[in-house]
Amino acid sequence: MEMTRFARLRRSLDELFPERHLYVRSGGEMRAFVLTTGKQLAGAGAVAAGALWMGVCTAAMLVNAMAISGHDQELARMQAKSERLVADREARLNSAVAQLTAAEGGVDQLAITVEKRHAALAMLLSDIKDAPGVAVALAPTIRKASNIPATVSPMRRIELVRAGQERLIDAADDFAKTRADRLRLAFRLAGLTPSSYVPKGGSLGGPLIEAKDPRALAAVLDVDEGFAQRIQHAATNLSEAGALAEAAQNLPFARPVSTGTSSGFGVRFDPFTRRPAFHSGLDFTGGYNFPIQSTAPGVVSFTGVRSGYGNTIEIDHGRGFKTRYAHLQAIAVRPGQRVAVGQRIGAMGSTGRSTGPHLHYEVWVNGRAQNPGRYVKAGDYVLQGD
Repeated sequence: MEMTRFARLRRSLDELFPERHLYVRSGGEMRAFVLTTGKQLAGAGAVAAGALWMGVCTAAMLVNAMAISGHDQELARMQAKSERLVADREARLNSAVAQLTAAEGGVDQLAITVEKRHAALAMLLSDIKDAPGVAVALAPTIRKASNIPATVSPMRRIELVRAGQERLIDAADDFAKTRADRLRLAFRLAGLTPSSYVPKGGSLGGPLIEAKDPRALAAVLDVDEGFAQRIQHAATNLSEAGALAEAAQNLPFARPVSTGTSSGFGVRFDPFTRRPAFHSGLDFTGGYNFPIQSTAPGVVSFTGVRSGYGNTIEIDHGRGFKTRYAHLQAIAVRPGQRVAVGQRIGAMGSTGRSTGPHLHYEVWVNGRAQNPGRYVKAGDYVLQGD
């Protein structure tokens, strides 16, 4: 029975791919080529494999592009929600000021409240002042709060100062949250868990973070509970953004060279064997002696020749992260040397198993090869927010 099925299959293939004869006339001579069924099957298989490979690569690129677009849409939705909250809080502030003035009938109590809020706000801004981009983000709000006409009455002046404080705390909270969200998304793009890079126990932010109960924080700052809760919320986001930004500076998010890439991470056709093989890194194009830079601070753990890699540099960045730079023409560092991010460590070449000058770049985490392209894209995403 099996032989009969095999014979039927053989006849079907022979009918689909019959033996063909190709005659080529050149220079007065006639040459004949025979295309057997086997050769035709091999050619059809190669075409099908190539089409499948192109389809998989195209699908992967589309999925990646949709993921980044989704992150940008999420940030836009959060920005719109924050603007609605600001408008609502200003309306409630106007109502509260009117009620306070009517109930207490004086300027003194309102002035004391404004002074206490100012002290709490100054404590928050002292932590946020050195963050990248904060000056640009808060400058319009600060100018608006400071631009109070000299002709207004004392009561109106205090009301305007208080309104400026409300806008400033909202702007600071929005800045801290947007920065923290962008850094969280960058870590996820790299395949990392953001929460594992944030210290436990609120080590950043001082009393603004340690006082978990808004009522307790309100007592410490001597302000109303609602304002204390907003101060704490902004301080929490600022603390997490600061921790993630500090962690990002020690992760391989930078580019090893400023050029483009040629071969990505994953299965590809080996340039020597022409067969599918796993490619454990990312290839950057360039010419001989093009400068190579460290993608994160760390300690050089190896320099020398590795089989297939040629002249190689390996850098240990701590927390299980290691980067490898291969096919180099020259090496400018030595084992045990501490390097900074962006420091020149070598020059591009074509040593080892290479078909031309390029950089083979790898990222390893706890002994496992990762996709370097995800780290490069995460680094580009972080830089967009600075």
